[in-house]
Amino acid sequence: MFSNPPDSDQELIRLLAQGHEPAFRTLFDTYNKRLFTFAMAMTKSAADAEEIVQECFTRLWTSRASLPVIEKPGQYLYKMVRNRTLDHLRKTAREQKLINEVWSNISQQDHSLEELLLSREYQQLIDQAVAQLPQQKQYIYRLSREKEFSHEEIAAITGLSRSRVNNILVETLRLIKTYLEQHSGKLALLFWLYHWEKLS
Repeated sequence: MFSNPPDSDQELIRLLAQGHEPAFRTLFDTYNKRLFTFAMAMTKSAADAEEIVQECFTRLWTSRASLPVIEKPGQYLYKMVRNRTLDHLRKTAREQKLINEVWSNISQQDHSLEELLLSREYQQLIDQAVAQLPQQKQYIYRLSREKEFSHEEIAAITGLSRSRVNNILVETLRLIKTYLEQHSGKLALLFWLYHWEKLS
């Protein structure tokens, strides 16, 4: 806590550079919602916007010792979020292009998407990926994908909000996709395409 609250964002940044956690918390509380709204307007995704803002604040904290002299902290934070959002959008565009290519290839092959997704190799990799998740993510993933409960039903079972359930599922799908990419880029893309479309 502050004995004498800083009178400017510049002072908060100076304290942050010294590792002052209350200064970091104050900056977070001041700008978090505004930066989320900014990122949300660009990504059209609450889950993506939340992840981007959290990543930017994490980077701010971990690089605090090497922060430059920042005259306008608000503008600095918006620039961080803008640049990270643009990186995210470029990556998403590349992934969508790859997904479209994979989908096109699948349509020209004998095996259907469902057959590939039900293959033994795919199921084993999914089981391995899920087993590495925290218990809460495992539980919510299985309720959604294996028991086919809706987000509202999962929220009622777990006591979480519907938006929190959705965010956990989005994060879980990304973690599984990342694991699959280590073994098969094609299966990772198929997984993302199939499960992302089922998010509601």
